[in-house]
Amino acid sequence: MNKVGIGYDIHRLVEGRRLVIGGVAIPFEKGLLGHSDADVLLHAISDAILGAMARGDIGVYFPPDDAAYKDIASQVILEKALSIAAGEGFQLVNIDSVIIAQKPHLSEYYAQMSASVARMTGLQASSVSVKAKTNEGLDAIGRGEAIAAYAVVLMDH
Repeated sequence: MNKVGIGYDIHRLVEGRRLVIGGVAIPFEKGLLGHSDADVLLHAISDAILGAMARGDIGVYFPPDDAAYKDIASQVILEKALSIAAGEGFQLVNIDSVIIAQKPHLSEYYAQMSASVARMTGLQASSVSVKAKTNEGLDAIGRGEAIAAYAVVLMDH
């Protein structure tokens, strides 16, 4: 039986933080603010995996007000979602994702992000789609104040 999940995440851009998306460090003058390393792509993917199984979102497992998870690597969050899935007999089939960022331009990092996510999930890179769009100058993302990501996953049970 197949199950589909969708995930979404958004974080503010601030000075003094590294920008990490999909497990890849992106050279930029700002980074994403969050309780964890704020990797919007890995958060969206993790939420999509949990959503496909109707298991809530990452905040259920990693409460943002719990000091134990301060600055946690988002890969750990993804590993937890995958562990829950495996424990329930689910297997990740593919990921389709989109990052919404006015700046920096991310197209030169698609292959790296896809390979990074594939490595973390055990998928082939050909089963991990990463792309980005701008917000055409609209809202907080368009003003360069935030970056968001959406992910859709297919799970097999």
